[in-house]
Amino acid sequence: MELYSDIYYVRRIQAGDTSGFACLLDRYSRPVYSLIFKLVRNKEDAEELAQDVFMKVFRSLGTFRAESSLSTWIYKIAYHTAISEIRKKKHEFLAIDEALIENVSEEKLAETFGTNDENEQINRLDAAMAALSPDEQAILLFFYTEEKSIEDIASITGLSLSNVKTRLHRIRKKLFVLLTKMEEQENE
Repeated sequence: MELYSDIYYVRRIQAGDTSGFACLLDRYSRPVYSLIFKLVRNKEDAEELAQDVFMKVFRSLGTFRAESSLSTWIYKIAYHTAISEIRKKKHEFLAIDEALIENVSEEKLAETFGTNDENEQINRLDAAMAALSPDEQAILLFFYTEEKSIEDIASITGLSLSNVKTRLHRIRKKLFVLLTKMEEQENE
């Protein structure tokens, strides 16, 4: 089947031709699974939740009004599905003293995130990300991995624009604190 825009497939599905859903699945199943896996960190759970997301998407496609892009709408469903599942399991996440976060300068952030060996930095960053709450991880993933705009992230998460900006800034500082502690532990 030839590739058309998301809206083309949505309109066809809304008109009763469900064959176009396979194209949307091909287009979005991998990124949705990837996002969910990064949040739940369990392959089987991620597969099941991704299936749940696409069942919800299919059932709700009739209500899609194109007020945002289809990808943003799908990510919103995926985000809420994953966060809901995580909350059911009540994972514990690392708490960091607010004073430590507030004292991080922009220069130190740039220094830490800019110069280390790339593989080493990625490994440290993955370990630090695992210590963040799922909400914090999702915001970083949407912004840096999925390259979603602040507006899209606000739409997906239900946060205000200013809250997304503030959280993104604070999460970067939190990551800095985590990475600094990891580096100190390695040097001991």
